[in-house]
Formats: sequence, structure tokens, C-alpha cells
Amino acid sequence: MSDGAHGAERADAKRNRQRIIETALEAFRVSQGTVALEAIARDAGVGIGTLYRHFPSREALIEAVYRNELARLCDGADELVATMPPEQALRAWMGHYADFVATKQGMAETLRAVIASGAITSTDTRQHLSAAVRTMLDAGITAGSLRDDVSAEDVVAGLAGVLLACQQPDQRQQVERLLDLLVDGLRPRTENKPTATCAPN
Repeated sequence: MSDGAHGAERADAKRNRQRIIETALEAFRVSQGTVALEAIARDAGVGIGTLYRHFPSREALIEAVYRNELARLCDGADELVATMPPEQALRAWMGHYADFVATKQGMAETLRAVIASGAITSTDTRQHLSAAVRTMLDAGITAGSLRDDVSAEDVVAGLAGVLLACQQPDQRQQVERLLDLLVDGLRPRTENKPTATCAPN
């Protein structure tokens, strides 16, 4: 087989892999239960054998979906900062993070097994999230629109707390309100100046 044919085959395999990941992501996002791999393969337009060549197990597929979405979420911080003010970029990113967490719920059982195996660690995830938040915090500090005394790790912990407290789909409006409050708390504080009073006669 020629190099050109090999290249076309590799490109086709890469497209198939990404299409499977994207299809699985959508299936996990809308499903309330276990999603059949056969259904994912069918919706992705590939045979089940092709799916298994890329992902030998359900755990392997879910790990790939998780890593793909985490990278997309974290890489998106730079684009957001480049297109909107830092505090708005951070708030938009928080909304994307909430979507990311909601997607995880659709694959929670298998994802727990992947985490238990050590293939994905919470420490690694927090480091990626903190680096993305730090990008936006630094931009806001430079612009004077975000506080310079808050760590990215604290922001990530605050986000986790909000989303842990509001895990049900019908609580999304509350999530949005709490995220607004979190961003408000990251704006620079104004000093309270004493009100001038008139001296008694």
C-alpha cells in the first residue's frame, strides 16, 4: 500500500475515532441510564467492530470522552479571554464547566470505575481546571476587573461546591444565580469610606 493510501487510512481512522467520541458525548449528555455501545456505533455511522478497535471497553470510551471534554473546556479559556472582558470570560467558562459536570453525570458509574483504576485522577483534573481559571484571573487582575488575592484553586473549589449542592437538572437556574454571585465575589472590593458629618454647633 502506498504512503498516500496509508495516510488516507490514518486520517479516516482519526475521523472515525473523533466521531465516536462526539456521538458518545451526546448520548451520555441526554441519557438517564446506561447507553449501549451498539447504539453509539450506529449513531456514529460505524460498525461495532470499528468502535471496539478504537475503544476496547466501555471504560476506554468513557475515559476518552472525559479527557476530550476536559481538554476542550480548559483550552477554551484562552479563546474566551481573547474575545470578551476577563470577568465575562470567567463567567462564561463557569457555565461551560457546569455543562461539563452535567455530562459526567450521564457516565458517572463507569467513570467512577475509571477513576478507581487510576487512569484519571482528581488531582490531574483540578490542575487542568486551575490552570484555565488562572489564565482568566490573571487577565482580570491586569485589567483591574478581578481581585488579585484569590487563588485559582479556591475558585475551582467554589465551583465544585456550587455544582455539588445543585446536582438535579431542574436546579440549573439556581446554578446560574450562584455562579453570578461567585463572580461578583471575585470583583475588586471597594473601600467603605466614612460618611462626612457636620460638626455640632
